[in-house]
Amino acid sequence: MEYSYNNGRNTFESNQEIRFVSRLSDEYPLRLHNIPSKPKGLYVIGKLPDQNKPCIAIIGARVCSEYGRSMAKLFGNACGKSGIQVISGMAKGIDGISQMAALEAGGASFAILGCGVDICYPKENASLYQQLSSEGGIISEHEPGKAPLAQHFPSRNRIISGLADALLVIEAKEKSGTLITVDMALEQGRDVYALPGRVTDTMSIGCNHLIKQGASIVCSAEELLAELYEIKDCWTSGTAIKSRKNDFLLDKEENIVYACLDLYAKNLEEIVLLTKLSVSELVHILFSLEMKGLIKESGKNNYIRLE
Repeated sequence: MEYSYNNGRNTFESNQEIRFVSRLSDEYPLRLHNIPSKPKGLYVIGKLPDQNKPCIAIIGARVCSEYGRSMAKLFGNACGKSGIQVISGMAKGIDGISQMAALEAGGASFAILGCGVDICYPKENASLYQQLSSEGGIISEHEPGKAPLAQHFPSRNRIISGLADALLVIEAKEKSGTLITVDMALEQGRDVYALPGRVTDTMSIGCNHLIKQGASIVCSAEELLAELYEIKDCWTSGTAIKSRKNDFLLDKEENIVYACLDLYAKNLEEIVLLTKLSVSELVHILFSLEMKGLIKESGKNNYIRLE
């Protein structure tokens, strides 16, 4: 790949082939079809994620601690070795570190940009950008040449979480932009995991708060990998499979409903939007899951998953 440096935009640009994937195309990611405000299309350099393999979005602070840096490498490496695709934003810090670790382990990773795919932003990640383009993919809903404007980044976060089966937060301050992606993941019905840290560490306040609110705590890479493969099964299996936490056999529709619930309450309307089931079908399935002790009604027409 060849690069040219554009000092006026403070970015690197790539002349590698770019293709556009419309949401009417068979190549358009299935995971994005079910999210609110799905992109009309995607510009892509390299590949799109393999829909038959698990995907994890790994995100966190740009200015991270040494603990965060080592954990991003650890989890990125473990996912790469296990065939789990890593989705992130190619930002400085946790995002880029986890993506590079996945690639160095022989895995695949995909960067979702808040600018055109022909622009490497931030420029410090030029080597990662080049490697992603050949061993993974660079993806954006913005046309080539679009500058990395601040208003593009919150909306691109819905694609990061939308392309993943679950979201892992490595480090985050109390008021962090990372938490925008968490909100979008929850809206999309994705499971959210957080890495705990010391209560005195500023960079761990966001993660510790997420755990307090009900996010799943992650204490080892092995634990996360096992969860991810089972989440993927819940979304894709067309036959009855075992629930992760119980010995009940769930049919396809029950698995879809169970997989979209988490420790954050979702109301009936949200679940209808996420599962595409009718209200009458959904009420029957929710009752069945509640009788099996897998979920509970935490408030009027609000449901949570029981761990």
